[in-house]
Amino acid sequence: MTTPETRRLETKIGFIGMGHMGSGMTHRLLNAGYPVVVYDRTAATTRAAVEWGATTAATPKELAANCELVLASVTNDEAQHHVMFGPDGALAGVHSNSTIIDLSTVSPGASRRLHQTAAEHGVPMIDAAVSGSVPQVEQGSLVIFVGGEAETYQRCRPILDVLGSHSFHVGPSGMGTTMKLVVNTLLGLGMQALAEAIALGLKAGIQKGLLLDVLGQTAVLTPGQKSKLENVRQDRYPSNFALSLMHKDFDLVLREAHELSVAMPATAAAQQMSAAAMARGANEDFSIMIRFMEALAAASALPGEPEPGAALRPTPPP
Repeated sequence: MTTPETRRLETKIGFIGMGHMGSGMTHRLLNAGYPVVVYDRTAATTRAAVEWGATTAATPKELAANCELVLASVTNDEAQHHVMFGPDGALAGVHSNSTIIDLSTVSPGASRRLHQTAAEHGVPMIDAAVSGSVPQVEQGSLVIFVGGEAETYQRCRPILDVLGSHSFHVGPSGMGTTMKLVVNTLLGLGMQALAEAIALGLKAGIQKGLLLDVLGQTAVLTPGQKSKLENVRQDRYPSNFALSLMHKDFDLVLREAHELSVAMPATAAAQQMSAAAMARGANEDFSIMIRFMEALAAASALPGEPEPGAALRPTPPP
């Protein structure tokens, strides 16, 4: 008799990408009893997974050849192409029992290209973009948006249920990543709005601690925005979701909007502000936009920068 525990022990999972999200998801899968093989382009990042009980593969091809389920959580379209395509990519190692679950935030077009190529190899694939960051990974409370065939989604539900508290099948290939871009539009714009509001309050003279206390009690802030207020209070921005990733997602959103002729002026402005912050060296958590907008409003330097205009001041005579 086949039991859920037996199925877990017999289902070998390959996981590509050991960043903050991928390593956290691997940890949950191992704790749920699944054997996991891992791969990352930076081999050192697999050490924690090995300590938890995972084994490693030298290439995505080797990983796919020895696993039934191939999961990936990588940074962008380029990284997805690198680990999936080519002579050592996962598609070169898939077999008749393979299924691919791509958890990456990539463009819908990249999801559709992978789906089409996987189909040509006789392999089902879903794009399963996730909403949440490190705390939600650790808690297993991610929200997962799935694009692809409904039958494949249903077969993958036991895995998705380990990783998230809710999953939604939102349509054919590419719709999972499309839904993620919709959600991250709100995430990025919400942080930019919070940064501007805090900058306004501080410049007007409201004491910072009081300002943050009041904002924390209002109904207009989302739970995600409220969770970042302590970063502002401590002036420390540990990275759960790096600004560079938010900037990348803004680019994906605007690319999709261009293709669909959807006007997104506020998103374009927020993307430009994230670019300006990154140009000044900001790449902590994306809530660093609050510090950036404070500095901009005060015409002051970010930590570690010279004061504005210092380069224009005449050098004192020796």
